[in-house]
Amino acid sequence: MRPLTPVLIAAIVLNGCQSVLDQSYQPNVSPSANPQIVAEVQKNDPRAQMGAREHPRILASYGGEYKDAKTERLVARIAGALTSVSENPQQSYRITILNSPSINAFALPGGYLYVTRGLLALANDASEVAAVLSHEMAHVTANHGIERQKREEAEVIASRVVAEVLSSDLAGKQALARGKLRLAAFSRQQELQADEIGIRTLGQAGYDPYAAARFLNAMEDYSHFMSANSDADQSLDFLSSHPSTPQRIDLAKAHAREFGEEGKVGDTGRDYYLNGIDGLLYGDSPEEGYVRGQTFLHGGLGIRFDVPPDFHIDNKVEAVMATGPGDIAVRFDGVADSQNQNLTNYISSGWVTGLDPSTIKAITVNGMEAATARASADRWDFDVTVIRDRAQIFRFLTAVPKGNITALEQTADVLRSSFRHMTPEEASSLKPLRVRVVTVKAGDNITTLAARMMGTDRKLDLFKLINALPTGATVAPGDKVKIISE
Repeated sequence: MRPLTPVLIAAIVLNGCQSVLDQSYQPNVSPSANPQIVAEVQKNDPRAQMGAREHPRILASYGGEYKDAKTERLVARIAGALTSVSENPQQSYRITILNSPSINAFALPGGYLYVTRGLLALANDASEVAAVLSHEMAHVTANHGIERQKREEAEVIASRVVAEVLSSDLAGKQALARGKLRLAAFSRQQELQADEIGIRTLGQAGYDPYAAARFLNAMEDYSHFMSANSDADQSLDFLSSHPSTPQRIDLAKAHAREFGEEGKVGDTGRDYYLNGIDGLLYGDSPEEGYVRGQTFLHGGLGIRFDVPPDFHIDNKVEAVMATGPGDIAVRFDGVADSQNQNLTNYISSGWVTGLDPSTIKAITVNGMEAATARASADRWDFDVTVIRDRAQIFRFLTAVPKGNITALEQTADVLRSSFRHMTPEEASSLKPLRVRVVTVKAGDNITTLAARMMGTDRKLDLFKLINALPTGATVAPGDKVKIISE
């Protein structure tokens, strides 16, 4: 287990038209006696082998694959319409919906395409998703991934030189970091080329070509919404690896104008799109637990705890983070405990930096064996609490600016006193949030519809964001909108 250093806790604190193809089922068509599946088509393609090597890492980074037959058919329908008019109609694609709330899509060499369920939730019609997929397909057909691999190989050599010449010098580390950032995304020239190819494919497939610019704006709005929470981790989101500037949006509109006037060309595919994402999982997945207001609950582990008022919980894959007023930060995670080790010995086993051994003491937390201690390092004071529950040790690490012991004690007390097993009733009633498509009725307005949103304290802002409703917009009876609810 890696030490939980003060640097880590300081980082916590500071820190897309109806297809022109008839895709209806034809009962007179029989299945092939020799079906061509993607794996078979790609088995002798060296580019696909490159993508295959990276595929497991992508799944691990984005919560695995999101399996839902209706949503998969929707995305396949969109991709199929694009492939038939793309620059390389013979290119096969393996499309994976990632089980992540982040807003992202990307491509690997050989036709590996990825889109997150978070992006599908943000998009408002099929043309917007088609815009994203056609952009990523363009990276594949233009062999941008191969070019990037060549840059990576050159960067490895350069990194070795930097490491050897500059050793552990700060400038050396900064040079290595800049190298990694350069390789994290395609070049700006490649991105603009993918935009041009993608929008051309989008329009030729019969989709609204202006969807590309429209969804770039939507992602910008999403980024601003998230940036209001300074603790939100957007490192796995689209805009962290794809440049998005007013100039890029203007260029996207210029490419779209080659097909005609905005609003008068192409189909958005909105109705079948909304039908396809109705019920889509939103936000936290059951495997990672849920955040409800000031409470974190995990049905699989059967535990829950609260954070103090005015704290914000951020449920990440590796840990649950919480931040509060006065630069207070909390990290919660768990480790396996197959050896049933003594908890006071566990605290002192070397994973806590700056530990004061004299403060270690055994306690109980709602009938569970536990232990606490204090630590201090750099500009931070820490409370460390570990709790054993069956074959797991759960860990709370609370940090405050050095000297703010009262706030440290108060925060740690709330965490400890509220940590308990969920009742069977609580566990059975815990349901994930989903995208629900509703029809506006007489008497409904944006405010009343937003009030039905769950899982956020910024209901109106999020409702307007996921429905692309600008300031002053209204809704009318018969309109379809998205809300987030159980």
